[in-house]
Amino acid sequence: MALPGLAKALISAGKLGQKSAEELSRKAQANRTSFIAELTGSGAVSASDLAHTMSAAFGAPLLDLEAIDLQRLPKSLLDPKICQAFRVVVLSKRNNRLIVATADPSDQQAAEKIKFATQMGVDWIIAEYDKLTKMVEAGTASATEAMDSIIGDDFEFDESTMEASTTEDADAATSEVEDAPVVKFLHKMLLDAFSMRASDLHFEPYETTYRVRFRVDGELREIASPPIAIKDKLASRIKVISRMDISEKRVPQDGKMKLKIGPDRVIDFRVSTLPTLFGEKIVIRILDPSSARLGVDALGYEPEEKQRLLDAVSRPYGMVLVTGPTGSGKTVSLYTCLNILNKPGVNISTAEDPSEINMPGVNQVNVNDKAGLTFAAALKSFLRQDPDVIMVGEIRDLETADIAIKAAQTGHLVLSTLHTNDAPTTLTRMRNMGIAPFNIASSVILITAQRLARRLCPTCKAPADIPHETLLDAGFKEEDVDGTWTPYRPVGCSACNNGYKGRVGIYQVMPITEDIQRIILADGSSLEIAKQAESEGVKSLRQSGLNKVRLGVTSLEEVLGCTNL
Repeated sequence: MALPGLAKALISAGKLGQKSAEELSRKAQANRTSFIAELTGSGAVSASDLAHTMSAAFGAPLLDLEAIDLQRLPKSLLDPKICQAFRVVVLSKRNNRLIVATADPSDQQAAEKIKFATQMGVDWIIAEYDKLTKMVEAGTASATEAMDSIIGDDFEFDESTMEASTTEDADAATSEVEDAPVVKFLHKMLLDAFSMRASDLHFEPYETTYRVRFRVDGELREIASPPIAIKDKLASRIKVISRMDISEKRVPQDGKMKLKIGPDRVIDFRVSTLPTLFGEKIVIRILDPSSARLGVDALGYEPEEKQRLLDAVSRPYGMVLVTGPTGSGKTVSLYTCLNILNKPGVNISTAEDPSEINMPGVNQVNVNDKAGLTFAAALKSFLRQDPDVIMVGEIRDLETADIAIKAAQTGHLVLSTLHTNDAPTTLTRMRNMGIAPFNIASSVILITAQRLARRLCPTCKAPADIPHETLLDAGFKEEDVDGTWTPYRPVGCSACNNGYKGRVGIYQVMPITEDIQRIILADGSSLEIAKQAESEGVKSLRQSGLNKVRLGVTSLEEVLGCTNL
Protein backbone atom coordinates (compact mmCIF):
# COMPACT_ATOMS: atom_id res chain seq x y z
CA MET A 1 0.00 0.00 0.00
CA ALA A 2 1.10 3.62 -0.56
CA LEU A 3 2.61 5.09 2.58
CA PRO A 4 2.56 8.80 3.48
CA GLY A 5 5.79 10.76 3.24
CA LEU A 6 6.14 10.87 7.03
CA ALA A 7 6.11 7.06 7.24
CA LYS A 8 8.75 6.77 4.50
CA ALA A 9 10.98 9.27 6.29
CA LEU A 10 10.71 7.32 9.58
CA ILE A 11 11.44 4.02 7.82
CA SER A 12 14.52 5.53 6.14
CA ALA A 13 15.73 6.85 9.51
CA GLY A 14 15.28 3.41 11.10
CA LYS A 15 12.67 4.67 13.57
CA LEU A 16 9.79 2.55 12.22
CA GLY A 17 9.45 -0.82 10.55
CA GLN A 18 7.71 -1.33 7.21
CA LYS A 19 5.00 -3.57 8.68
CA SER A 20 4.31 -1.25 11.58
CA ALA A 21 4.03 1.68 9.20
CA GLU A 22 1.56 -0.18 6.97
CA GLU A 23 -0.53 -1.24 9.98
CA LEU A 24 -0.66 2.34 11.34
CA SER A 25 -1.60 3.63 7.90
CA ARG A 26 -4.50 1.14 7.65
CA LYS A 27 -5.72 2.17 11.13
CA ALA A 28 -5.59 5.84 10.17
CA GLN A 29 -7.71 5.18 7.08
CA ALA A 30 -10.19 3.05 9.04
CA ASN A 31 -10.51 5.58 11.86
CA ARG A 32 -10.46 8.56 9.46
CA THR A 33 -7.58 10.14 11.34
CA SER A 34 -4.13 11.26 10.28
CA PHE A 35 -1.14 8.93 10.18
CA ILE A 36 0.75 11.14 12.64
CA ALA A 37 -2.11 10.99 15.15
CA GLU A 38 -2.14 7.18 15.01
CA LEU A 39 1.66 7.10 15.19
CA THR A 40 1.99 9.24 18.33
CA GLY A 41 -1.17 7.78 19.90
CA SER A 42 0.12 4.22 19.61
CA GLY A 43 3.43 5.13 21.23
CA ALA A 44 5.40 3.65 18.32
CA VAL A 45 7.44 6.86 18.15
CA SER A 46 7.38 9.59 20.81
CA ALA A 47 6.48 13.17 19.85
CA SER A 48 9.95 14.36 20.88
CA ASP A 49 11.76 11.64 18.92
CA LEU A 50 9.55 12.29 15.91
CA ALA A 51 10.33 16.02 15.96
CA HIS A 52 14.09 15.45 16.13
CA THR A 53 13.93 12.86 13.35
CA MET A 54 11.91 15.17 11.06
CA SER A 55 14.25 18.08 11.76
CA ALA A 56 17.26 16.00 10.73
CA ALA A 57 15.53 14.37 7.74
CA PHE A 58 14.16 17.59 6.21
CA GLY A 59 16.85 20.02 7.35
CA ALA A 60 14.28 22.24 9.09
CA PRO A 61 14.89 24.02 12.41
CA LEU A 62 13.37 22.60 15.60
CA LEU A 63 11.35 24.82 17.95
CA ASP A 64 10.07 24.27 21.49
CA LEU A 65 6.53 25.68 21.44
CA GLU A 66 6.46 26.03 25.23
CA ALA A 67 8.75 29.04 24.77
CA ILE A 68 6.16 30.77 22.55
CA ASP A 69 3.47 33.11 23.91
CA LEU A 70 0.21 32.24 22.15
CA GLN A 71 -1.11 35.79 22.56
CA ARG A 72 1.84 37.24 20.62
CA LEU A 73 1.36 35.08 17.54
CA PRO A 74 0.02 36.88 14.44
CA LYS A 75 -3.74 36.68 13.99
CA SER A 76 -5.81 36.30 10.83
CA LEU A 77 -2.96 35.25 8.55
CA LEU A 78 -4.47 31.77 8.21
CA ASP A 79 -7.98 30.42 8.71
CA PRO A 80 -8.20 28.64 12.13
CA LYS A 81 -10.02 25.75 10.40
CA ILE A 82 -6.90 25.04 8.33
CA CYS A 83 -4.72 25.26 11.43
CA GLN A 84 -6.96 22.77 13.20
CA ALA A 85 -7.31 20.41 10.25
CA PHE A 86 -3.56 20.10 9.59
CA ARG A 87 -2.27 20.84 13.11
CA VAL A 88 -0.16 23.84 12.11
CA VAL A 89 0.55 27.18 13.80
CA VAL A 90 1.62 30.35 11.96
CA LEU A 91 4.61 31.84 13.80
CA SER A 92 5.36 34.91 11.68
CA LYS A 93 5.40 36.44 8.21
CA ARG A 94 8.57 37.34 6.35
CA ASN A 95 8.15 39.22 3.07
CA ASN A 96 5.76 37.00 1.08
CA ARG A 97 6.36 33.81 3.05
CA LEU A 98 4.75 32.36 6.17
CA ILE A 99 6.82 30.72 8.90
CA VAL A 100 4.66 27.78 9.99
CA ALA A 101 5.18 25.22 12.79
CA THR A 102 4.32 21.62 11.89
CA ALA A 103 5.14 18.13 13.04
CA ASP A 104 4.92 16.71 9.50
CA PRO A 105 6.93 18.70 6.92
CA SER A 106 6.19 16.02 4.31
CA ASP A 107 2.50 16.94 4.21
CA GLN A 108 2.21 18.42 0.72
CA GLN A 109 -1.57 18.75 1.03
CA ALA A 110 -1.15 21.11 4.01
CA ALA A 111 1.48 23.15 2.16
CA GLU A 112 -0.71 23.52 -0.93
CA LYS A 113 -3.78 24.39 1.14
CA ILE A 114 -1.90 27.14 3.00
CA LYS A 115 -0.43 28.52 -0.23
CA PHE A 116 -3.85 28.62 -1.89
CA ALA A 117 -5.53 30.27 1.13
CA THR A 118 -2.87 32.93 1.71
CA GLN A 119 -1.18 33.32 -1.70
CA MET A 120 2.13 33.07 0.17
CA GLY A 121 4.94 30.55 0.30
CA VAL A 122 5.50 28.30 3.33
CA ASP A 123 8.67 27.74 5.36
CA TRP A 124 8.35 24.86 7.83
CA ILE A 125 9.54 24.90 11.45
CA ILE A 126 9.43 21.52 13.22
CA ALA A 127 7.56 21.23 16.53
CA GLU A 128 6.51 18.35 18.76
CA TYR A 129 3.08 17.03 17.78
CA ASP A 130 1.60 16.95 21.28
CA LYS A 131 2.63 20.55 22.04
CA LEU A 132 1.45 21.63 18.60
CA THR A 133 -1.97 20.02 19.20
CA LYS A 134 -2.32 21.77 22.57
CA MET A 135 -1.45 25.15 21.06
CA VAL A 136 -3.89 24.74 18.15
CA GLU A 137 -6.70 23.69 20.49
CA ALA A 138 -5.91 26.48 22.96
CA GLY A 139 -6.02 29.06 20.17
CA THR A 140 -9.30 27.68 18.84
CA ALA A 141 -10.84 27.54 22.33
CA SER A 142 -9.92 31.11 23.23
CA ALA A 143 -11.26 32.38 19.91
CA THR A 144 -14.48 30.42 20.40
CA GLU A 145 -15.00 31.76 23.92
CA ALA A 146 -14.43 35.31 22.75
CA MET A 147 -16.74 34.74 19.80
CA ASP A 148 -19.45 33.38 22.07
CA SER A 149 -19.22 36.48 24.27
CA ILE A 150 -19.84 38.60 21.18
CA ILE A 151 -22.61 36.47 19.72
CA GLY A 152 -24.42 36.44 23.06
CA ASP A 153 -26.17 39.43 24.60
CA ASP A 154 -23.06 41.60 24.72
CA PHE A 155 -24.10 44.15 22.11
CA GLU A 156 -25.75 47.19 23.67
CA PHE A 157 -27.18 50.01 21.63
CA ASP A 158 -26.91 53.73 22.19
CA GLU A 159 -30.44 55.11 22.14
CA SER A 160 -29.17 58.51 21.02
CA THR A 161 -28.19 57.16 17.61
CA MET A 162 -30.51 56.92 14.63
CA GLU A 163 -33.71 55.04 15.20
CA ALA A 164 -34.12 51.80 13.30
CA SER A 165 -36.73 51.84 10.57
CA THR A 166 -40.09 50.31 11.37
CA THR A 167 -41.23 49.84 7.78
CA GLU A 168 -42.13 46.48 6.29
CA ASP A 169 -39.01 46.65 4.12
CA ALA A 170 -36.87 47.06 7.21
CA ASP A 171 -38.59 44.16 8.97
CA ALA A 172 -37.95 41.95 5.96
CA ALA A 173 -34.33 43.04 5.79
CA THR A 174 -33.87 42.43 9.53
CA SER A 175 -35.04 38.85 9.23
CA GLU A 176 -32.88 38.39 6.15
CA VAL A 177 -29.67 39.40 7.88
CA GLU A 178 -30.04 36.85 10.66
CA ASP A 179 -27.90 34.69 8.41
CA ALA A 180 -25.51 32.60 10.54
CA PRO A 181 -22.47 32.83 8.22
CA VAL A 182 -22.82 36.61 7.94
CA VAL A 183 -23.22 37.03 11.70
CA LYS A 184 -20.22 34.83 12.44
CA PHE A 185 -18.09 36.56 9.82
CA LEU A 186 -18.83 40.00 11.25
CA HIS A 187 -18.16 38.84 14.78
CA LYS A 188 -14.89 37.28 13.73
CA MET A 189 -13.80 40.49 12.01
CA LEU A 190 -14.58 42.56 15.13
CA LEU A 191 -12.73 40.08 17.32
CA ASP A 192 -9.70 39.95 15.02
CA ALA A 193 -9.59 43.75 14.73
CA PHE A 194 -9.58 44.15 18.50
CA SER A 195 -6.92 41.47 19.03
CA MET A 196 -4.71 43.09 16.33
CA ARG A 197 -5.08 46.52 18.01
CA ALA A 198 -6.66 47.93 14.83
CA SER A 199 -8.20 51.41 14.92
CA ASP A 200 -10.61 50.96 11.98
CA LEU A 201 -12.33 48.24 9.94
CA HIS A 202 -13.13 48.99 6.29
CA PHE A 203 -15.77 46.91 4.44
CA GLU A 204 -15.43 47.84 0.76
CA PRO A 205 -17.61 46.56 -2.13
CA TYR A 206 -16.38 46.71 -5.74
CA GLU A 207 -17.85 45.50 -9.02
CA THR A 208 -16.66 41.90 -8.77
CA THR A 209 -14.85 41.76 -5.45
CA TYR A 210 -15.35 42.59 -1.79
CA ARG A 211 -12.55 43.25 0.67
CA VAL A 212 -12.08 43.90 4.37
CA ARG A 213 -9.15 46.01 5.53
CA PHE A 214 -7.92 46.89 9.03
CA ARG A 215 -5.93 49.98 9.91
CA VAL A 216 -3.22 48.71 12.23
CA ASP A 217 -0.77 51.26 13.63
CA GLY A 218 -1.93 53.74 11.01
CA GLU A 219 -1.40 51.39 8.05
CA LEU A 220 -4.24 49.78 6.08
CA ARG A 221 -3.86 46.01 5.64
CA GLU A 222 -6.12 43.71 3.61
CA ILE A 223 -7.44 41.00 5.89
CA ALA A 224 -10.16 39.14 4.00
CA SER A 225 -11.85 38.89 0.60
CA PRO A 226 -15.30 37.40 1.25
CA PRO A 227 -17.69 36.61 -1.62
CA ILE A 228 -19.27 39.66 -3.27
CA ALA A 229 -22.72 38.18 -2.57
CA ILE A 230 -22.26 38.88 1.15
CA LYS A 231 -22.15 42.68 0.80
CA ASP A 232 -25.87 43.50 1.20
CA LYS A 233 -26.48 41.09 4.07
CA LEU A 234 -23.34 42.24 5.88
CA ALA A 235 -24.27 45.92 5.45
CA SER A 236 -27.77 45.22 6.75
CA ARG A 237 -26.44 43.30 9.75
CA ILE A 238 -24.10 46.13 10.70
CA LYS A 239 -26.88 48.71 10.32
CA VAL A 240 -29.24 46.67 12.49
CA ILE A 241 -26.89 46.48 15.47
CA SER A 242 -25.84 50.12 14.97
CA ARG A 243 -29.46 51.32 15.10
CA MET A 244 -29.45 52.82 11.61
CA ASP A 245 -32.25 53.00 9.05
CA ILE A 246 -31.87 49.63 7.40
CA SER A 247 -34.04 50.55 4.39
CA GLU A 248 -32.05 53.69 3.50
CA LYS A 249 -29.17 52.95 1.15
CA ARG A 250 -28.94 56.21 -0.80
CA VAL A 251 -27.46 58.56 1.81
CA PRO A 252 -24.61 58.26 4.34
CA GLN A 253 -25.52 57.26 7.89
CA ASP A 254 -23.77 57.23 11.24
CA GLY A 255 -24.32 54.85 14.11
CA LYS A 256 -22.78 53.44 17.22
CA MET A 257 -22.60 50.14 19.09
CA LYS A 258 -20.92 48.68 22.14
CA LEU A 259 -19.15 45.42 22.80
CA LYS A 260 -18.30 43.87 26.15
CA ILE A 261 -14.83 42.36 26.39
CA GLY A 262 -14.88 40.67 29.77
CA PRO A 263 -16.94 41.74 32.78
CA ASP A 264 -15.34 45.17 33.29
CA ARG A 265 -14.38 46.30 29.80
CA VAL A 266 -16.60 47.79 27.11
CA ILE A 267 -15.41 48.78 23.65
CA ASP A 268 -17.33 51.38 21.65
CA PHE A 269 -17.61 51.20 17.86
CA ARG A 270 -18.48 54.21 15.71
CA VAL A 271 -20.04 53.14 12.41
CA SER A 272 -20.27 55.13 9.20
CA THR A 273 -21.87 54.08 5.90
CA LEU A 274 -21.25 55.62 2.50
CA PRO A 275 -23.14 54.76 -0.73
CA THR A 276 -20.64 53.90 -3.50
CA LEU A 277 -21.05 52.70 -7.10
CA PHE A 278 -21.31 49.05 -6.11
CA GLY A 279 -22.83 49.12 -2.64
CA GLU A 280 -22.37 50.66 0.78
CA LYS A 281 -18.84 51.09 2.08
CA ILE A 282 -18.82 50.76 5.86
CA VAL A 283 -16.10 51.95 8.20
CA ILE A 284 -16.15 50.89 11.85
CA ARG A 285 -13.87 52.81 14.18
CA ILE A 286 -12.83 51.14 17.43
CA LEU A 287 -13.02 53.56 20.35
CA ASP A 288 -11.32 52.10 23.41
CA PRO A 289 -12.34 54.20 26.47
CA SER A 290 -9.25 53.02 28.36
CA SER A 291 -7.04 54.93 25.90
CA ALA A 292 -8.26 58.23 27.38
CA ARG A 293 -7.29 57.11 30.87
CA LEU A 294 -3.70 56.20 30.13
CA GLY A 295 -2.49 59.59 31.34
CA VAL A 296 -0.64 62.39 29.62
CA ASP A 297 2.70 60.56 29.92
CA ALA A 298 1.49 57.76 27.62
CA LEU A 299 0.72 60.20 24.78
CA GLY A 300 4.38 60.85 23.95
CA TYR A 301 4.81 64.48 25.02
CA GLU A 302 8.33 65.64 25.80
CA PRO A 303 8.69 66.94 29.40
CA GLU A 304 8.69 70.60 28.33
CA GLU A 305 5.69 70.10 26.01
CA LYS A 306 3.77 68.22 28.70
CA GLN A 307 4.35 71.01 31.23
CA ARG A 308 3.07 73.64 28.79
CA LEU A 309 -0.12 71.62 28.24
CA LEU A 310 -0.69 71.02 31.96
CA ASP A 311 -0.12 74.71 32.72
CA ALA A 312 -2.73 75.67 30.09
CA VAL A 313 -5.47 73.27 31.25
CA SER A 314 -4.93 74.28 34.88
CA ARG A 315 -5.85 77.89 34.09
CA PRO A 316 -9.38 79.00 35.10
CA TYR A 317 -10.38 80.34 31.67
CA GLY A 318 -9.19 80.57 28.08
CA MET A 319 -9.23 78.37 24.99
CA VAL A 320 -6.98 75.35 24.30
CA LEU A 321 -7.04 74.08 20.69
CA VAL A 322 -5.85 70.69 19.41
CA THR A 323 -5.25 70.53 15.66
CA GLY A 324 -4.34 67.89 13.13
CA PRO A 325 -5.86 65.67 10.41
CA THR A 326 -8.49 63.00 10.98
CA GLY A 327 -7.05 60.05 12.88
CA SER A 328 -4.19 61.98 14.48
CA GLY A 329 -5.35 61.34 18.06
CA LYS A 330 -7.01 64.69 18.78
CA THR A 331 -9.95 63.12 20.62
CA VAL A 332 -7.71 61.05 22.88
CA SER A 333 -5.64 64.15 23.70
CA LEU A 334 -8.77 66.15 24.58
CA TYR A 335 -10.18 63.38 26.76
CA THR A 336 -6.84 62.96 28.50
CA CYS A 337 -7.07 66.64 29.45
CA LEU A 338 -10.69 66.17 30.55
CA ASN A 339 -9.65 63.20 32.66
CA ILE A 340 -7.14 65.44 34.47
CA LEU A 341 -9.85 68.07 35.06
CA ASN A 342 -12.64 65.60 35.93
CA LYS A 343 -13.07 66.16 39.67
CA PRO A 344 -16.18 66.28 41.89
CA GLY A 345 -15.99 70.07 42.16
CA VAL A 346 -15.76 70.73 38.41
CA ASN A 347 -18.75 70.97 36.04
CA ILE A 348 -17.69 69.68 32.60
CA SER A 349 -19.91 69.65 29.49
CA THR A 350 -19.00 68.39 26.01
CA ALA A 351 -20.65 68.69 22.60
CA GLU A 352 -19.52 66.12 20.01
CA ASP A 353 -20.60 64.63 16.70
CA PRO A 354 -20.86 61.93 17.92
CA SER A 355 -19.56 61.41 21.46
CA GLU A 356 -16.71 58.92 20.99
CA ILE A 357 -15.58 58.03 24.51
CA ASN A 358 -17.90 57.73 27.49
CA MET A 359 -16.49 59.35 30.62
CA PRO A 360 -18.39 59.20 33.95
CA GLY A 361 -18.64 62.61 35.60
CA VAL A 362 -18.74 64.48 32.27
CA ASN A 363 -22.00 65.76 30.77
CA GLN A 364 -21.77 64.62 27.15
CA VAL A 365 -24.10 65.80 24.38
CA ASN A 366 -24.42 64.33 20.90
CA VAL A 367 -24.93 66.98 18.23
CA ASN A 368 -27.94 66.34 15.99
CA ASP A 369 -28.20 68.88 13.17
CA LYS A 370 -31.49 67.47 11.84
CA ALA A 371 -33.14 68.03 15.21
CA GLY A 372 -31.64 71.51 15.51
CA LEU A 373 -29.09 70.55 18.17
CA THR A 374 -26.02 72.11 16.55
CA PHE A 375 -22.68 72.85 18.18
CA ALA A 376 -23.76 76.49 18.57
CA ALA A 377 -27.10 75.52 20.16
CA ALA A 378 -25.40 73.12 22.57
CA LEU A 379 -22.85 75.79 23.55
CA LYS A 380 -25.59 78.34 24.24
CA SER A 381 -27.32 75.80 26.48
CA PHE A 382 -24.06 74.99 28.29
CA LEU A 383 -23.55 78.62 29.22
CA ARG A 384 -26.92 78.62 31.03
CA GLN A 385 -25.88 75.63 33.14
CA ASP A 386 -22.97 77.12 35.08
CA PRO A 387 -20.09 75.18 33.44
CA ASP A 388 -16.44 75.31 34.48
CA VAL A 389 -15.02 73.42 31.48
CA ILE A 390 -16.55 73.16 27.99
CA MET A 391 -15.33 70.83 25.27
CA VAL A 392 -16.47 71.38 21.67
CA GLY A 393 -15.77 68.45 19.37
CA GLU A 394 -14.89 70.69 16.42
CA ILE A 395 -15.14 74.38 15.56
CA ARG A 396 -16.70 74.25 12.09
CA ASP A 397 -18.22 77.68 11.55
CA LEU A 398 -18.14 81.29 12.69
CA GLU A 399 -21.18 80.98 14.97
CA THR A 400 -19.67 78.10 16.95
CA ALA A 401 -16.28 79.84 17.10
CA ASP A 402 -17.87 83.09 18.27
CA ILE A 403 -19.76 81.45 21.14
CA ALA A 404 -16.72 79.37 22.17
CA ILE A 405 -14.53 82.49 22.26
CA LYS A 406 -17.07 84.41 24.31
CA ALA A 407 -17.19 81.50 26.76
CA ALA A 408 -13.39 81.53 27.03
CA GLN A 409 -13.47 85.28 27.67
CA THR A 410 -16.06 85.06 30.42
CA GLY A 411 -14.47 82.69 32.91
CA HIS A 412 -14.70 79.24 31.25
CA LEU A 413 -11.98 76.87 30.09
CA VAL A 414 -12.83 75.81 26.51
CA LEU A 415 -11.22 72.83 24.75
CA SER A 416 -11.77 72.19 21.04
CA THR A 417 -10.25 70.97 17.76
CA LEU A 418 -9.59 72.42 14.33
CA HIS A 419 -8.32 70.85 11.11
CA THR A 420 -5.08 72.69 10.31
CA ASN A 421 -1.54 71.63 9.42
CA ASP A 422 0.32 73.14 12.38
CA ALA A 423 -0.11 75.47 15.34
CA PRO A 424 0.74 78.85 13.70
CA THR A 425 -1.66 78.30 10.76
CA THR A 426 -4.48 77.66 13.24
CA LEU A 427 -4.52 81.33 14.18
CA THR A 428 -4.70 82.51 10.55
CA ARG A 429 -7.40 79.88 9.88
CA MET A 430 -9.50 81.40 12.68
CA ARG A 431 -8.89 84.85 11.22
CA ASN A 432 -10.10 83.62 7.81
CA MET A 433 -13.27 82.25 9.45
CA GLY A 434 -14.12 85.85 10.31
CA ILE A 435 -13.03 86.03 13.95
CA ALA A 436 -11.62 89.41 14.98
CA PRO A 437 -7.89 89.44 15.86
CA PHE A 438 -8.67 90.92 19.28
CA ASN A 439 -10.96 88.01 20.15
CA ILE A 440 -8.35 85.46 19.07
CA ALA A 441 -5.55 87.13 21.03
CA SER A 442 -7.62 87.49 24.19
CA SER A 443 -9.09 83.99 24.29
CA VAL A 444 -6.65 81.41 22.88
CA ILE A 445 -3.99 80.41 25.45
CA LEU A 446 -2.40 77.37 23.82
CA ILE A 447 -2.46 75.42 20.54
CA THR A 448 -1.24 71.85 20.15
CA ALA A 449 -0.68 70.44 16.65
CA GLN A 450 -0.16 66.69 16.48
CA ARG A 451 0.50 63.68 14.30
CA LEU A 452 0.73 59.96 15.02
CA ALA A 453 3.84 58.05 13.93
CA ARG A 454 4.34 54.31 14.15
CA ARG A 455 6.50 53.24 17.08
CA LEU A 456 9.44 50.93 16.34
CA CYS A 457 9.17 47.45 17.82
CA PRO A 458 11.63 47.32 20.76
CA THR A 459 12.20 43.60 20.18
CA CYS A 460 13.48 43.63 16.61
CA LYS A 461 14.49 47.20 15.70
CA ALA A 462 18.01 47.41 14.29
CA PRO A 463 20.55 50.24 13.79
CA ALA A 464 20.10 52.02 10.46
CA ASP A 465 22.98 53.14 8.28
CA ILE A 466 21.74 56.58 7.15
CA PRO A 467 24.14 58.90 5.26
CA HIS A 468 25.18 62.11 6.97
CA GLU A 469 23.74 64.24 4.15
CA THR A 470 20.35 62.51 4.40
CA LEU A 471 20.10 63.35 8.10
CA LEU A 472 20.93 67.01 7.37
CA ASP A 473 18.38 67.12 4.53
CA ALA A 474 15.75 65.74 6.91
CA GLY A 475 16.20 68.70 9.23
CA PHE A 476 18.92 67.71 11.67
CA LYS A 477 21.46 70.41 12.48
CA GLU A 478 25.17 69.78 12.03
CA GLU A 479 25.75 69.68 15.78
CA ASP A 480 22.96 67.10 16.16
CA VAL A 481 24.67 64.60 13.86
CA ASP A 482 27.63 64.07 16.18
CA GLY A 483 27.72 60.28 16.34
CA THR A 484 26.51 60.10 19.95
CA TRP A 485 23.21 58.51 18.98
CA THR A 486 22.04 55.83 16.54
CA PRO A 487 18.99 55.92 14.25
CA TYR A 488 17.01 52.70 14.04
CA ARG A 489 15.04 50.97 11.29
CA PRO A 490 12.13 48.48 11.32
CA VAL A 491 12.89 44.78 10.86
CA GLY A 492 9.81 42.71 11.65
CA CYS A 493 9.15 39.82 14.03
CA SER A 494 6.25 37.75 15.38
CA ALA A 495 5.52 40.36 18.06
CA CYS A 496 4.96 43.33 15.71
CA ASN A 497 3.59 44.55 12.37
CA ASN A 498 6.42 44.86 9.84
CA GLY A 499 8.79 46.27 12.46
CA TYR A 500 6.34 48.63 14.17
CA LYS A 501 4.22 48.15 17.28
CA GLY A 502 1.84 50.86 18.44
CA ARG A 503 1.99 54.57 17.72
CA VAL A 504 3.48 57.62 19.38
CA GLY A 505 2.42 61.25 19.19
CA ILE A 506 4.48 64.00 17.58
CA TYR A 507 3.52 67.40 18.98
CA GLN A 508 3.99 71.11 18.45
CA VAL A 509 2.85 72.81 21.66
CA MET A 510 2.63 76.59 21.22
CA PRO A 511 1.56 78.82 24.13
CA ILE A 512 0.14 82.19 23.06
CA THR A 513 2.60 84.62 24.62
CA GLU A 514 2.38 88.42 24.68
CA ASP A 515 4.69 88.69 21.66
CA ILE A 516 2.52 86.30 19.64
CA GLN A 517 -0.57 88.23 20.76
CA ARG A 518 0.96 91.41 19.33
CA ILE A 519 1.51 89.68 15.97
CA ILE A 520 -2.12 88.48 15.98
CA LEU A 521 -3.42 91.98 16.80
CA ALA A 522 -1.31 93.38 13.95
CA ASP A 523 -2.94 90.76 11.65
CA GLY A 524 0.44 89.07 11.10
CA SER A 525 0.93 86.00 8.92
CA SER A 526 1.44 82.42 10.06
CA LEU A 527 5.10 82.70 9.01
CA GLU A 528 5.63 85.57 11.44
CA ILE A 529 3.89 83.64 14.21
CA ALA A 530 5.98 80.52 13.46
CA LYS A 531 9.21 82.54 13.55
CA GLN A 532 8.30 84.10 16.90
CA ALA A 533 7.28 80.73 18.35
CA GLU A 534 10.59 79.19 17.25
CA SER A 535 12.49 82.01 18.98
CA GLU A 536 10.57 81.15 22.16
CA GLY A 537 11.66 77.50 22.02
CA VAL A 538 8.59 75.96 20.37
CA LYS A 539 9.60 72.98 18.24
CA SER A 540 7.99 72.41 14.86
CA LEU A 541 6.33 69.07 14.13
CA ARG A 542 9.38 67.99 12.10
CA GLN A 543 11.79 68.92 14.93
CA SER A 544 9.62 67.08 17.45
CA GLY A 545 9.58 64.03 15.18
CA LEU A 546 13.34 64.12 14.66
CA ASN A 547 13.78 64.10 18.43
CA LYS A 548 11.77 60.84 18.50
CA VAL A 549 14.23 59.48 15.91
CA ARG A 550 17.17 60.45 18.13
CA LEU A 551 15.55 58.63 21.05
CA GLY A 552 15.06 55.48 18.92
CA VAL A 553 11.27 55.63 19.33
CA THR A 554 10.45 55.77 15.61
CA SER A 555 12.23 55.67 12.26
CA LEU A 556 13.31 58.55 10.05
CA GLU A 557 11.01 57.29 7.27
CA GLU A 558 7.98 57.59 9.56
CA VAL A 559 8.79 61.17 10.53
CA LEU A 560 9.41 62.20 6.91
CA GLY A 561 6.10 60.62 5.93
CA CYS A 562 3.93 62.49 8.44
CA THR A 563 5.60 65.92 8.81
CA ASN A 564 6.75 68.74 6.54
CA LEU A 565 10.10 70.47 6.79
